[in-house]
Amino acid sequence: MGRVIFRGAASRFQRLAIRNKLLLMVLAPLLVVLPLLGGVLLWGNSAFDRLLITKIRSDLAVANGYFEQVLGEVGASATAAADSRALHDAVVRGEAAEVVQQLRRFKAREGLDFINLRSADGQLQATDHGLVPAALSPPLPRARPRNGRAAGSVEVLDLATLAQLAPALQSQVPVPIVPTRNAAPSARTREDRAMVVLASAPLRDAHGTLLGQVQAGVLLNRNLPFIDHINQIVYPEGSLPYGSRGTATLFLDDVRISTNVRLFGSEAGGGINRAIGTRVSQAVREQVLGAGHTWLDRAFVVNEWYVSGYLPIANHAGERVGMLYVGFTEQPFTALKVGVMASIGALFLVVMVGAAALSLRWARGIFGPLERMAGTMQQVEAGALDARVGTLANRDEIGDLAGHLDQLLDTIAENTHALQRWNAELDTKVAERTEALENAQQQLVRSEKLAAVGQLTASIAHEVNNPIAVIQGNLDLVRELLGSDAARVHGELRLVDEQIERMRLIVTRLLQFARPNEFAGYIEAVDVAAALDDSLLLVGHLLAKTQITVQRRFGAQRRPSINRHELQQVIVNLLVNATQAMPGGGTLALTTRDTNDGDAVEIEVADSGPGLGAALIAELFKPFVTRKKDGTGLGLWISRSIVERYGGEIAAADRGDGASGAVFTVRLRCEAGLTST
Repeated sequence: MGRVIFRGAASRFQRLAIRNKLLLMVLAPLLVVLPLLGGVLLWGNSAFDRLLITKIRSDLAVANGYFEQVLGEVGASATAAADSRALHDAVVRGEAAEVVQQLRRFKAREGLDFINLRSADGQLQATDHGLVPAALSPPLPRARPRNGRAAGSVEVLDLATLAQLAPALQSQVPVPIVPTRNAAPSARTREDRAMVVLASAPLRDAHGTLLGQVQAGVLLNRNLPFIDHINQIVYPEGSLPYGSRGTATLFLDDVRISTNVRLFGSEAGGGINRAIGTRVSQAVREQVLGAGHTWLDRAFVVNEWYVSGYLPIANHAGERVGMLYVGFTEQPFTALKVGVMASIGALFLVVMVGAAALSLRWARGIFGPLERMAGTMQQVEAGALDARVGTLANRDEIGDLAGHLDQLLDTIAENTHALQRWNAELDTKVAERTEALENAQQQLVRSEKLAAVGQLTASIAHEVNNPIAVIQGNLDLVRELLGSDAARVHGELRLVDEQIERMRLIVTRLLQFARPNEFAGYIEAVDVAAALDDSLLLVGHLLAKTQITVQRRFGAQRRPSINRHELQQVIVNLLVNATQAMPGGGTLALTTRDTNDGDAVEIEVADSGPGLGAALIAELFKPFVTRKKDGTGLGLWISRSIVERYGGEIAAADRGDGASGAVFTVRLRCEAGLTST
C-alpha cells in the first residue's frame, strides 16, 4: 500500500512544471526547520528569564552583605566607645559633662546618628546631647552583647523614644504614605515610626565589673547616602546594559522609608523625585512580610515592572519589621530578549533563504543559462556593472558564450573602475589642498588675535602704571607733609603701600603675559618660615572650623629667590587643599629644610587625609583635574607654573611611612650666600 502511495506521489511530481518543482524543493527545508525554530525560541525565552532571576539573587546577596556589614560596623563603633579609656575614666569619676563630651566625640568620629550611655540595668543615663533624668529614661529594645561584643540589630522605635535619643532627627522620621497602585488596602496616611540600626556594648572596669552599656545607633529613615551607596555597590556605572536602571529600597513594614526609586518617572529640580512613602505591592507583602520568604521574581514597583529581589528584615526578637529590596527595570531586558529572539529567527530565516537560493541556483542549471545571460545584460543596462553570468555547469556552446560575455563585461568594468579611481584621486587631492589652505587661514587668524591681545594687554599695563606712580608719589608727599603725625596713620599708610604693591604685581603679570622676555616678577630672598607663618594666618579661619593639629619643623637656613606674594599664593593653595582633605580633623605637618646639594630649599606640606592614589598623582598637575565637587582644578596647575617660573619644582606623593595622607614638596632655588637669620 505504501509503495502504491509513493509511486503515485512520484508520478504527480514528474508531471509538475519545472518552476513548481523548484518551488517545492525550496519550501521543503523550511517546513522542517520552522518547528525546530519555534522550540529553540521557547527554550531561549525560559533560559533568559532564569538568567535574570539568577542575577537578581546575586544582587540581593550583595546588598544584604553590605547591610550586614553596616550592622557590624555599628556594633564595632559601640565596642570602640565602650573600650575607650577616656569614657571609662569619666564614668568612674562621675564627670557627667566629660561623659557627654566623649559620647559626642565618638558620634562624630564613627559617623553615628546617636550614642548613649545606659546603666548596668539598662536605664538611660546620658546621650550625646546631654544627661537624661532617670524618670525620663524611655523603654528601648536593645540588642544584648553576645560573647562580650556588640551585636547590631534592626529595631523600630516610636517618635517619642527617638526624640529622647536624637531630637535633631525627629523631622527625618515622619513619612506621608502615598497611595500606590497594587498595594494592600490600608487606612494609614502617615508612618511615624523610626527604623534604626542599634548596637550595645558592655562598659567594664579593670576588674571586669559591669559599669554600664554604650548604645550606638544609625537612623535609616530617609538615609539617602546609605541607600544610594547600596545601589552604587550593587549596580555600579555601566553594570546594566541598554538603559536599564538599578534601584534599592529599605522598607519599614511595607512603606518605602529610604529609596532611589523614581516617583512616576519624574524629576524635580534636576534630581530624583524619590518614591519615599509609596508602598510595596500586596503580592510581595504577603510572601515576604507575611510568610517570611525571599521574593525573586518580576514585581510592579511604584509605576513600572522591575526584576526584583525582596529580603525580610527582622529585629533582635526575630519579628519581621521591614524589607530590603534591589531590582532593575525589566523593560530594557524584555526588549533585549525580544531582540535576541528576533535575531535568532532572522538568522534561521537568512540561512534558509540562502539554502533555498542555492538550491534554486543548482536547479536553474537545468533550464536557465540563457535566462541568466539575459538577466545579466538587463542588470548591466540598469547600472549594475559588476553583474556577471558566472561559471556554468554546461560545457556546450551556451556555456562558451556565457564565458565570452563575462570577459567582455570584465574589460568594460576595469576601464570604468580606472576612470572612477582617477576621479577619486583628483577629488582627494583637491580636498587635501583645500583643507591645508583653510588650516593656514585659521592659524593666521589665531596668530593675529594673539598678537592683538598681547598688544592690548601691554597697553593696559602701561596705562595702569601711570596712575600707580601718581598714587605712590602723592602718598610719599603725604608722609612728608604729615611729618611726625604720620605715625598716627602708619597702619593705614602701610595698607595703601601694600595695595599699591599688589597693583604693581598685577601689572607685572600682565606684562609677563604680553612680553614674557622683557618683564619678570619682583624677586627677593624670602624667609620660608615667615612665609609659612603668614600663610597659616590667611587660612586660620579654615583651621578654626576643624580639629586639625599643625606641626612645624622649620629647619631651612637658606633663602630662596622668588616673589614673596607668589610663593605665598602657592603655599596657601597647598594649605587649603590639605585642610579640605581632613574635614574630620587630623595633622598638618609643615617642614622646611636645606637640600644636600647646597643650592635649594624644600618645603613640605603633609596631611593625614585619605591620600591621592597613583591614578590621581599622574594627572594631578594638569588643568581642570580635581576630585572636589566645588573645585576648578586650576590651583595646582597655577602653583606649578609659578614655581617652575623661578626654576623650582613641585611634586606630590602619598605618605610612605605606613600612615595615610598626601605630601606636597616644593623645591626652590637659592642664590649663593642667602640664609635665614
